[in-house]
Amino acid sequence: MHLNEISGAVVDSAMKVHSALGPGLLESVYLACLVHELNQRGFRTAVQLPLPVIYHGVRLDLGFRLDILVDNFVVVEIKAVDAISPVHQAQLLTYLKLSHKHLGLLINFNVVHLRDGIRRMVNGYPPSAVSSESAMSSVVRPVSSVSSESSVVIPKVSTAKQAS
Repeated sequence: MHLNEISGAVVDSAMKVHSALGPGLLESVYLACLVHELNQRGFRTAVQLPLPVIYHGVRLDLGFRLDILVDNFVVVEIKAVDAISPVHQAQLLTYLKLSHKHLGLLINFNVVHLRDGIRRMVNGYPPSAVSSESAMSSVVRPVSSVSSESSVVIPKVSTAKQAS
């Protein structure tokens, strides 16, 4: 299955969960329901997957965790906040870099219309070209507009920040 098909199914599943539950619940509720929905659709999911930092060949377990990894390709970070902030985007970017994944979705369920709470982030290199030493660029795209004209370039994050 292609990355865009996986991410499309994640967005569709998230919309189904949001339609059923609405805003105002805890992140853990949305996470559990989204995982259930994705599993019902036949996707493999890893939840709260530990994510170490490798520094000069040393593995540092610092408590980073991917909310959901779908089919070992798409990173999904769940939020239930008033608004997505730059630190949330930086968090997903950091997770993409540390996990060497190409595509991530930041989904904020605490919105009236879920389409307003979804950000799609892409590492600058295709999955096969990503290495731990690579300098990666990233692009954030709102789900409703995926054209390159509407892309916003996010500056390179120099340090990993832990945020929830």
